[in-house]
Amino acid sequence: MILLCELAEVSRSGYYKWLKRKDTITPKQQEDEVIKNYIIEVYKESNGTYGCPRITATIREDYEIKVNHKRIYRLMNGMKLQAKIRKKKQKYRKGSERIVVSNVLNRNFTAEKPNENWVTDVTYLMFNNQRLYLSVICDLWNKEIVAYKISYKNDLELVMETLKKANKKRDVTDKTILHSDQGYQYTSREYHEALKLNGITQSMSRKANCLDNACVENFYSHFKTECMYLNKFENPEEVI
Repeated sequence: MILLCELAEVSRSGYYKWLKRKDTITPKQQEDEVIKNYIIEVYKESNGTYGCPRITATIREDYEIKVNHKRIYRLMNGMKLQAKIRKKKQKYRKGSERIVVSNVLNRNFTAEKPNENWVTDVTYLMFNNQRLYLSVICDLWNKEIVAYKISYKNDLELVMETLKKANKKRDVTDKTILHSDQGYQYTSREYHEALKLNGITQSMSRKANCLDNACVENFYSHFKTECMYLNKFENPEEVI
């Protein structure tokens, strides 16, 4: 419950802080900030063992972002990140079928009423050399976290359970848009059919374009900075 309260507070303060400064920086600088978040996640997941080449390859594969090693090196150097040793990379198991839809939301990170525009994503939670996964659905009308789920696995069940919790909490309509990236869970037939069954319009970021879901990416960035990195969690139970 403590984490849930912190989650709600960060979603507001962090997001509004981002809104105030996003107009003062260039699109490339905005993209750099998002990529920095990915670098930190991959670096922490590898316990500091990944260097520039592996972090570049991981971001390209797992986040489907077109980025070269020179840019990653520049950003890592600015954050003073350097690999300790090399470690074998673990890959997600992905299904063969992918259903990709258009970007209906089109970076309209606002809404005129509740349940009009939702955004969702999954991120790592690193602590004490351990890892959990957090999935959230955020309502862009008031930046409220409609539903969230923490799991030991980044799998389809995590995303589906988050969707179920959101549907139980809110009355969605055929005009509700739920936007995500092109992660393998969101392109699965099961997820696609679940949205259709609940009358939700599916929207997806364009491939290799992290700014299409920048609002939820920045929420995760502020949440980790203000909650995860400032607190010392010893075990998963403390996080959950």
